[in-house]
Amino acid sequence: QVQLVESGGGLVQPGGSLRLSCAASGIGFSIYGMAWYRQAPGKQRELVAFITSGGRTNVVDSIKGRFTISRDNAKNTVYLQMNSLKPEDTAVYYCNAGPSIAPVHTWTFWGQGTQVTVSS
Repeated sequence: QVQLVESGGGLVQPGGSLRLSCAASGIGFSIYGMAWYRQAPGKQRELVAFITSGGRTNVVDSIKGRFTISRDNAKNTVYLQMNSLKPEDTAVYYCNAGPSIAPVHTWTFWGQGTQVTVSS
């Protein structure tokens, strides 16, 4: 059974940092692509960043230079380092996984989400 378990969310002041983690089990982690999505209240879920099995990364323009995605295959874990956080980054952040050879929008495994709130 595939499980993706996110952690690391919380309340942070503007300009602060958080690191999200997503621990995966039940999948061949080293051959899977991993992604982070977020969903703000009243908005659609949006892709934030992804990393392929080979370590190639892509992040959306709105967070470029502030967020970094990385993975540790030995720990079956993907990370999202978030710096210079803004109130508009407030959302539930979801971990997503799928076969790395498939397009990211087709990846079907999801975590339960972790809340990130950026507020003073």
